[in-house]
Parts: sequence; structure tokens; C-alpha cells
Amino acid sequence: MQLKVPASFKADETMQLRVPPEGIPGSEDDPDISGQSSISGPSIPEERRKGRKAPRPSVRSRLAAAFGPRLAPLVAVLAPYVARLTAFLAPYARRLRPQYPRPGRTGWRRWTPSWRQSLGGVLATLGLSSLFLVVAYAATDVPDDLNTYATQQDNVYFWADGTPMARTGWVQRQAMPLKDIPEDVRWAVLAAENESFYSDPGISFKGISRALFRTLGQGDTQGGSTITQQYVKNVYLNQSQTVRRKFTEAMIALKLDNQMSKDDILEGYLNTSWFGRGTYGIQRAAQAYYGKDVSELNASEAAFLAALLKGAGLYDPTLSSANRARVVERWTWTLDRMVIIGKLSKAERATYRKFPEPLKSNPMYDTGEQSDYLVELASQYAKKSAKIGDKDFDLGGYQIYTTFEKDRETKLTDAVTKARDKALKDDPKNAATAHYGAASVAADGRILAVYGGPDHRTQGYNESNATTVPAGSAFLPFVYAAGLEHGVHKTRDGEATPVTGESVYDGDDDVPVTTPEGPYWDRSGKKVAASNDDDKSYGPISLHRALALSVNTPFMQLGMDTGLDKVRDTAEAAGLLSSSLGAQVPGMTQGSSTPSAIRMASGYSTFAAAGKHTEPYSVRQITHNGSKVPLNLPKPARAVGADTAEAVTSALTDSFRTAHPDAAPDGVQVAGKAGTTQDDKSAWYVGTHKAVSTAVVVYRIDLAKSLEPLPLKGIDGTAEDSVPYGIWSRAMSPLG
Repeated sequence: MQLKVPASFKADETMQLRVPPEGIPGSEDDPDISGQSSISGPSIPEERRKGRKAPRPSVRSRLAAAFGPRLAPLVAVLAPYVARLTAFLAPYARRLRPQYPRPGRTGWRRWTPSWRQSLGGVLATLGLSSLFLVVAYAATDVPDDLNTYATQQDNVYFWADGTPMARTGWVQRQAMPLKDIPEDVRWAVLAAENESFYSDPGISFKGISRALFRTLGQGDTQGGSTITQQYVKNVYLNQSQTVRRKFTEAMIALKLDNQMSKDDILEGYLNTSWFGRGTYGIQRAAQAYYGKDVSELNASEAAFLAALLKGAGLYDPTLSSANRARVVERWTWTLDRMVIIGKLSKAERATYRKFPEPLKSNPMYDTGEQSDYLVELASQYAKKSAKIGDKDFDLGGYQIYTTFEKDRETKLTDAVTKARDKALKDDPKNAATAHYGAASVAADGRILAVYGGPDHRTQGYNESNATTVPAGSAFLPFVYAAGLEHGVHKTRDGEATPVTGESVYDGDDDVPVTTPEGPYWDRSGKKVAASNDDDKSYGPISLHRALALSVNTPFMQLGMDTGLDKVRDTAEAAGLLSSSLGAQVPGMTQGSSTPSAIRMASGYSTFAAAGKHTEPYSVRQITHNGSKVPLNLPKPARAVGADTAEAVTSALTDSFRTAHPDAAPDGVQVAGKAGTTQDDKSAWYVGTHKAVSTAVVVYRIDLAKSLEPLPLKGIDGTAEDSVPYGIWSRAMSPLG
């Protein structure tokens, strides 16, 4: 096919060739038209012709299209000024443009830039550096999350007298509000670390320059950081000594200084800094080195703690004589600096001439032995009574002030340890499975001491709180109290008849128990009867004397006459747990219940409190970072009448005097009773002196095999030399 051009076509005109959709006439698609097309080349598939898209405009083109019309008037206005500025600066730019080698110079001067070029280079460097810092500052954000060590705290437990007892947690830290940190302590730290803290912008340009110089020149870093920078390092960054970390620290410090008050930064710094001996924060440091709270520190002690911020390994005087010389020098310098900056008077400075020697070791150190049993009891009580969840409690920061008395705890532990060691020496085979539980409870419910086991690290099971073995005849006072309180029923529907200590019961051995309808039969078809120790019979005997002599048979019948439900109610009201009382059968009156040592001591303390019972508790106060936490402490409630309590106490006093006539001076109020079981599964002694009741139990269990109690086989001693009583008497001594 030939393409004919019209005669009117001009060379500067453009001609478009349009191809109809049905194809070019004369092609092989149209056989009626002969000839060949003069257009050659590969054919394009129909699908590709239809699917092809126009190329997308560039970003520059799109921006020009969007903003060009709007900016055109502004460009038109500024164009003359830009032209003038360019014309003005052009000569200077040509003069500043380096020419190497420099014309008109000889020797080394040919390669030396002119002063104009040098000035231009300096100004350019400063400009670029300033621009870089501005961009870096704008791009740096204060992290939302603190690092792990900045938030983790420990929980600290204190003895009843307020001295530290133990701590729990991986980190020794307790956050303290700045208002609770004395000004002398604050300014001792500021004088030693950053006296311009309240006026600086959060960073020290001199310190940063020195640190960078040291890093680049010798491969390490040097101090010089402000307190704000150190705080940033403590809570947001790691401790790596690199230029990058130092730069990031400075940027965050600048920004943080504009976002937080100086007091808040100082408070955070004092609570997150490391002071050695495993402690973080000024509060833990005060306790670790001086055994006191930070609020009790003076300027001299604070100056010593401030020195530790330079590195406890170099300034703890207990580690070496070199450390001592170093810290004394630093301590002196810090106090002098406080005078210079006007934060310590010369007169007060003159009183601090002697270096304040710290304690040899951290009193917060946890032995892992008896203290762990105390911590276990206190933490359980704290969480339950203060309604603190496990997660919140584990985050730390709690101060738990317990009711445990250190002297009583020491005496009780020593008494049990002595008995345990003696048993292991005399009868190692049976003593290997012997267990000793003990607890002292005050009449107002305070748990004063417990013995939980030989070592919590090897035996987590707390023997003072275990409900494992029967109370035996130590349960009889509760049966006696129930009879005195409620009276007895000789007929099923008759009125209750009052009972006194002088009421007489049959004290013979194996006396069958009766009901208003006749003998009481057990499920096996046998008559139920009580048995006395050594199968001894006493004949008719008063209830008071029966309790004093620990005669069992009268109390089984008294329990049936009073009503086993009344016996159970009385025991629960006095302090025993319902879950430990077991089945409501005649054997309950003989001590088939399995109370813990804590609960037995609590029950006997009810009689010493004139019949009012207070639930035993181990925590008297809780604070969180110095602020009080609401705590529901138990209140006393009437369990039995005052007359009933007095009668029980009188019988227990005679019981103690009868068994141990020379153990206490005349006139001293001491009451107590032994407890034994017919199957020789446990031995008890529970007694009260000066409104403090202590319960001791000895039993045998092979924990490797089962929790079933084993016969004592003499581990508990004899009636004349009872091991439980021996422990009790040593723990309660002197009985005067």
C-alpha cells in the first residue's frame, strides 16, 4: 500500500495516521483488496493495545502541578531580590572559592587556604553542626518505657521494733518522695556530683567534650555528666561506654530538662542510682550502710553516700584500706564543697571531723533460714488484708512492718534447735523424720514468733502453720469452756443445766459414753469409751481438777452432754479453724482436730484475754514507697464470757503448777497444759505467760513417703522430761 501525501502538506506540519479498529484495508485480513502495506514491523496483540496505560507523572511534576500556580506570584515577587543577592554574593563566593595551588604564592604557602577561606570553612562547619544538632534534638524522643532496673523494687520486711528483718526481690530499691529526703542529703549529692544542677540546661558541654575526647583519644570515657544525664542513663539507656550512647544521653537530657521539673529529676536520680552492696536508691543505701532510713541521715553520713556514686567498688571502706583513704578524702571534699556553695554552715561543718564509719555488712541481707518462714507468713497476710494482687506485690516497693519480735524469735529458734540437735545425737534414726512446730501469739492477736523448720531453702513447708497432727488432750480446755458457757442437757428436750468447775464426772478409765437415749455406739457396733493416760482411773472428779490432771474421760462425756455442735462453735470462736476440727463425733472432744501451732496458741490466748478473741495477724502496717497502704487489722470479738475464761485459766494454772511446781515463782501467772494422743502421733505443750501464749508440737512424718504421721517412739521425751515443755520453758524464760 502506498501512502499519498496531499499537495497542500507542508514540512512543518504534523500528520497523524489513524488506523481503524477493523484493520488497514488491503491487509491480509481483507482479501478483497490487493496490495501490501508499506508499514512494516511486528504486530501488536489486541490485548496489549487495549491494556496499555499512560506513564505516571513524576513526583516533581505532580508537585509542580499542585503548588506551581499558588507559588507563582510569590516567585515573581522574590525573583528580583534573589537576583540582587546572587549578584552581591558572587564576588565573595569567587574569592572564597579555594584555588589550589594558590596563585601568587610559593612553597608551602601555595597550599594554605586564605583567612577568608578558613573563616568560611569554620562558619560552614559551625552552621552544619548547629543544623545537625537541631535536627538531632527534634528527632530524639524521650522513651516511653523505662528500663527494667529503673522500675524494679524490692519488698522489705521489718521487725516489730522497726529494724530491718528481710527483703525479697532481685533489686534492693525503694523509691522515696523527695520531700522525705532531708535537704542535707540532697545537697551533699549535688555538691559532690552537680552543684549547678538547678541552673544548668541538663547537660554539661565541658563534661561532654572531655568525655568525647577521652573516648576518641584513648578508647574509654570519663565522667562529667550532669545529674540529669546520669538519670537518663539510669532509667532510659544502658551502661555501655560509647560515643553514640553519650550523644543520645545528651539529647534526651536536654529534652527531659524542658519536660520535667528539676525536683522530679533529682528525685528520680536519687531513687535509681547504684550505691553498692546490691542497693539502688538513697533509701536502700542508708539502710545498707547505716541501718537507718534516709530521713535519719545527717550531712556527714550523706557525704559518705554521695562518694559512693563515683563507684562503690572504689569507695566502700570495708573492702580495703585504699578504699578507706580514698573515701575519707572524698568525704572531706564534699563537706567542704557544701560550705562553699552555702548549703552547710561552718559551725556545723566543724562538728563533722570524724569519718562516719558504715556498718561492716548489709543488715538487709536475707539469711534464707527462719526469716523466710516469717516473710512467707507476712506476705500472705499483707496481700490478703491490704487487698494487694500478686502482680502488684511482685513489682515491689512495699514496706511490711511485721509483729514479729526479734528477741522472742531468737529464743524460740534456739530452743527448738537445741532439742532437734539433741534428738539427732541420741536417736538419729527416728529423729531424721522428726518435726517441730512452734508459735507465740499475744492476747491481742499479734504473732510474735514462729518456728517453721530448720531451713526454708531445703524445707519450704512451714511447721508452725501446718494442720497435720491431732491436738490430743491439749484440746480439753475448749470442751471445758463449752460446758461452762452453754451448760449441759441430761434429756433431749430439757432445759440446759449450768456447769461449774466443781461439777463432778466419772474419771475412771474406759467409761462408756452415754446419750439421753443410752450408750453411744459407733458404726462398727462397739460402745464408744474414753481412755486416760496410762489407763489410770480417778473415780468421781470435778471438772476443774480433771483438767488440771489431764483426765480425759470426764470431757468426752461433758462434750456429749453440752452438744458437740456447741463444742465446735466454742473452739472456732476461740480461734481454731473449722477446717481443722474434723468430724463431729465423740472423738472430737479428745482432740481429733488438727490445729496448727499458731492456732493453738491463738486459742489459748483467748482465755488470757478474758474471753475475747482476736484473729492472729503478722503485719501491723504497710507502706508503699513511704505512703501508708490501708490495712484491715482484726478487731477483738467475744468468744466466751469473762467468767468462763477465768475458770479455764484457773484450771490451766493448776495444771502448770501440778506438773511443774518449781518452774515459776509463787504469784506469777503462768498457765499451761500438755497434750498427748492415744496413738502416740503427736506431743504438745501450750502455755501462757504475761498474756503471751506459746504452742509447741513434736511429731514424725517421712515427707519422702507420705504425710501420714508416724509414732513418736520416744522422740517427745517422757512425762517427767517432755521435749515440747522443754522447748516452751526455754522460749518463755524467765517465768517471772
